[in-house]
Amino acid sequence: MYLPALAVFAVFLMWPVLQGAYLSTTSWDGYSPTLNNVGWSNYARLVEDPNFLVAVRNTFIYGLGSTLIQQVVGLFLAILLDKSGKASNALRAIVYLPVLISPVVMGTFYYLVFRYRQGALNGILEAFGFEPVAYLADSTFAIFVIVFINSFQFVGVSMIIYLSGLQSIPSEIHEAAELDGVNRWQHFKEITWPMLHPAFAASVVLNLIGGLKLYDIVKVLTDGGPGFDTNSVSTLIGKTYFGGQAAGYAAAQGVVLFFIIVIFTVLTNWWLDRRADKVGI
Repeated sequence: MYLPALAVFAVFLMWPVLQGAYLSTTSWDGYSPTLNNVGWSNYARLVEDPNFLVAVRNTFIYGLGSTLIQQVVGLFLAILLDKSGKASNALRAIVYLPVLISPVVMGTFYYLVFRYRQGALNGILEAFGFEPVAYLADSTFAIFVIVFINSFQFVGVSMIIYLSGLQSIPSEIHEAAELDGVNRWQHFKEITWPMLHPAFAASVVLNLIGGLKLYDIVKVLTDGGPGFDTNSVSTLIGKTYFGGQAAGYAAAQGVVLFFIIVIFTVLTNWWLDRRADKVGI
């Protein structure tokens, strides 16, 4: 019964991973029919490549920053909208709507907001007599804009997951707590939050994986600029492959990104399992 699933897993996941690992030990340019084996030199080059190290740093910021923001805001919205009624349903739909929009469209929209010439924000500044600001020329500001956009677009996923968790808590538990005179903070801390652990675990893992492999928004909004300062590893792979015609080196970057995501996912699941044991779930 497992064989069909294992076959699909092997063909569509394991084979590309193994093929990418093999290409990472070559100097292939992406077009030539010949492959020259260079051993581990591509990986040695990664350690000394400042652009790759910056991309790794940014990838951590995008992944961890987006995950943190989405948990806090998603949980707040879920608690706020955990009620029946047309207004609540409409607000849920509005919050979730950006999830249905392509990240390319979202990145293009915010590029029109933040761009230097004829950008919406600078248009407002100029209308009040202020000088326009080159927002995306500042790499630090651009990184936080990317984190904000990614968090804003996918916070609806976290909200839906937490809403599902809140609505799965038996009403009898809430009623018993009210009869015991538990205040709202105690109710949330001692009852609601521990019972939301499965929802919290699912939301964290999904958001973390999505943030670590962020590509579309970075590509559209800054294209990794200024220079290479806002690249994620995903966007740097594209530039290395197509711009630098260094497919072997790009494959090495992809292998490292693969292991970053695997390691972070395993560590996160380990931490979540320990947390579940402590709260008794």
